[in-house]
Amino acid sequence: MSTPAPRTAEIRRATSESTVELSLDLDGTGQSTIDTTVPFFDHLLTAFAKHSLTDLTVRASGDTDIDAHHTVEDVSIVLGQAIRQALGDKSGISRYGDALVPLDEALAQAVVDISGRPYLVHTGEPAGFEYHLIGGHFTGSLVRHTFEAIAFNAGLTVHVTVLAGRDPHHIAEAEYKAFARAFRQAKALDPQVRGIPSTKGAL
Repeated sequence: MSTPAPRTAEIRRATSESTVELSLDLDGTGQSTIDTTVPFFDHLLTAFAKHSLTDLTVRASGDTDIDAHHTVEDVSIVLGQAIRQALGDKSGISRYGDALVPLDEALAQAVVDISGRPYLVHTGEPAGFEYHLIGGHFTGSLVRHTFEAIAFNAGLTVHVTVLAGRDPHHIAEAEYKAFARAFRQAKALDPQVRGIPSTKGAL
């Protein structure tokens, strides 16, 4: 029985707004070293790595003196690109995953299809969430924006729904943990799957 090829990626991206260096292993144990210079985003990415069982290293810097937006967006783009690269031809994957995750009063659901067709449906965040500064540096609107950048660059169909929540920190973290758990299921290698799990023969 042959050993599966490593599902890893390493990407560096530099623009006038940010520099990002990222590496990941989809078949890791959830270890991470994250430094984006945006502390709450570090927290979310650490949760993603832990709960998706993806080893993740991120080092980023950018024009956070203007806004965290550019750095957070660029890290999300690179994360999506790395996921797509590491997945390879997607042979043998489960493809679909779903998760329902609570965090105290917050409850989020995520469904992931490693479809090759980028799409995001994101609903349920309470009114005003997008304007809230979490940790004094991370705007609530960035949660949706990061999912959009990851999904579109990784080629994922992602549905994220906030079902309950009051505290913005809890809501954002529940969303990321739900996404992580759903992605963990979807990327998993299924011994019953032969080849690419699509009637088209490609994802």
